[in-house]
Amino acid sequence: MKLTNILGLNARTQLYSYRFNSRAGKKVADSKIQTWRVLKKTGVPTPKVIKRFKKASDVFSYNWEKLPDAFALKPSRGLGGEGIIVIKKRALANIQKKNGKTKLVKERSAWITTQRERITADDLKLHVLDILEGAYSMGSEPDVAFVQDYVGRHKIFRKLAYRGTPDIRVIVFKKVPVMAMLRLPTKESKGRANLHQGAVGVGIDIGTGITTRAVWHQDYIGKKPGSNKKLHGIKIPHWNTVLMTAVNAQIASELNYIGVDVVMHPEKGPMVIEINAQPGLQIQLANKTGLRKRLDKIDDLEVINAEHGVRIARAIFTEKFAYQVTQEEGIKTVNVWELVKVVSVSKKKVEIPVKVDTGAWRTSIDIEFAERLGLTYPENIIAQKKVKNQMGKGMRKMINVVFYLSGKRIKTVASLAKRGDMRVQMIIGRRDLSGFLVKADEAEVEKFDWYKKLWTRKKS
Repeated sequence: MKLTNILGLNARTQLYSYRFNSRAGKKVADSKIQTWRVLKKTGVPTPKVIKRFKKASDVFSYNWEKLPDAFALKPSRGLGGEGIIVIKKRALANIQKKNGKTKLVKERSAWITTQRERITADDLKLHVLDILEGAYSMGSEPDVAFVQDYVGRHKIFRKLAYRGTPDIRVIVFKKVPVMAMLRLPTKESKGRANLHQGAVGVGIDIGTGITTRAVWHQDYIGKKPGSNKKLHGIKIPHWNTVLMTAVNAQIASELNYIGVDVVMHPEKGPMVIEINAQPGLQIQLANKTGLRKRLDKIDDLEVINAEHGVRIARAIFTEKFAYQVTQEEGIKTVNVWELVKVVSVSKKKVEIPVKVDTGAWRTSIDIEFAERLGLTYPENIIAQKKVKNQMGKGMRKMINVVFYLSGKRIKTVASLAKRGDMRVQMIIGRRDLSGFLVKADEAEVEKFDWYKKLWTRKKS
């Protein structure tokens, strides 16, 4: 990691947080309650708030037995996870029946925390009063306490996180997710996903959503502390949705440089629990990459929306190992020029060279070639559509076509075009490239005779 690529504290504050974040946006980020309101209003997934406590009278007038079996009690303006109590289940008590036998039943006003400690309604009341007095807030100012839905651990993280919910920190700049890391609670961090308190930070490749390397107390580690569980090579589920959710949270907050904390709900998927207008910089260690260089790359880009920003990020921030990962995942790699086998009406496979054109939406095939294969019979022509190309506007017939690309059978609807004067009789549009990685490198195909003939035929 080059020193010039690293983003330092002063640069973060002066060049990004101060320059790109409004005062109003920072106030929203400083308050979990205000953040929840903004996210809810804009439709960004976030855990439901069950109850708010603004003053002491709220504490004593509330029926604590109404609380669910699992929930989280938080200060609105708390720092570093301090003051948060996470309840996993209701406590059980032995009740003696008339016949002398005992039965386990749920207690109405006692619960068990994720740290396996028993806590009562009276304990919760005292804790809320501490929060209201500012025991956990910035500057010890009076605060608001609230109860929020419990988010458990997704099954993929159960053996990686110690008695707490891991989260994914995503740095978003101008609608582009530039860096991400998984934060895993440990015994030392007491179940909190906070690196300063002893949690593990695991870098995530933006392009693939796969973990790359892990850092613990600023040292690189390969396995979960105290176990043999590897921390690299973990595929984060719903990765594209994680990135989209983070970017949508950034847009909703009206902050242009932001850290978004995303949790993976076991049933509901990615949800935002917190945003940060001055996100920490240890994410650079976890990814072994400087933020400064990545931020410079996108500073002057015009990003249309969240989807556009995610596409940009996954294209330019993919690590070198991503090509190997796609092979291991079964994602096939194809070149711009390829050989495909088109299935004729008699089920014969005819091999022809094609161009893989990501600029075209739909696959197109030469009319005369389709006729030779017997594919233009009336029942196989399913529609006519208006098209616009370099030759102007026109109508094209659409036919069913089956072909094999890199061994994968693809059934599609292709448009008929006059391609007799073109280098290839068929182009493959991006509609039919799901599951493929397209390489813009012709060196791999230049050695093949069929490729050489394409260019000699055109020149002659």
